[in-house]
Amino acid sequence: MSNCHLTPEHIALFAETVSEFFDGLSGEPALVRSAYLLDDAQDPVLWNDFHGLIVISGGYVGSVCFSAPRSLLSHVLLLSGEGSYDDEKHLDIVGEIANQFSGRARRKFGETLEISTPIAFAGRARHVGRRASSVPYAIPFSWRGYEAGLVVNIEPVSQAK
Repeated sequence: MSNCHLTPEHIALFAETVSEFFDGLSGEPALVRSAYLLDDAQDPVLWNDFHGLIVISGGYVGSVCFSAPRSLLSHVLLLSGEGSYDDEKHLDIVGEIANQFSGRARRKFGETLEISTPIAFAGRARHVGRRASSVPYAIPFSWRGYEAGLVVNIEPVSQAK
């Protein structure tokens, strides 16, 4: 087996989750572009203003990280009826979006998938590091002119180093 343990079906699951989240929020789905491998990445993150990181354990090991610019998150807050746009609110919403991915992943990968509470952080305030030996996949997308992304780095425990 190659060092890329996720199947096209797995990638599609996360791409659909991104699209459905924004469709449910605004009636306009996110436009998901082609996933690509982050071959040389030390950290499985697309560096942006804010990040929501989910750590995976149990039957699988790895992480999922949602990265978005402040402007996209401010727009989400506006559509959600929020009147405050400070860093704390941006961290809350990026964590909430990351949490959406964890619920969907659990339904797909099974109940043995243990998922951490989302860890929300700004900028490069945190070292993420790879938790899986496989190469991470970046899933870039755009919504209402904003660019953001998701990085999925998951593999079954039986294949982890």
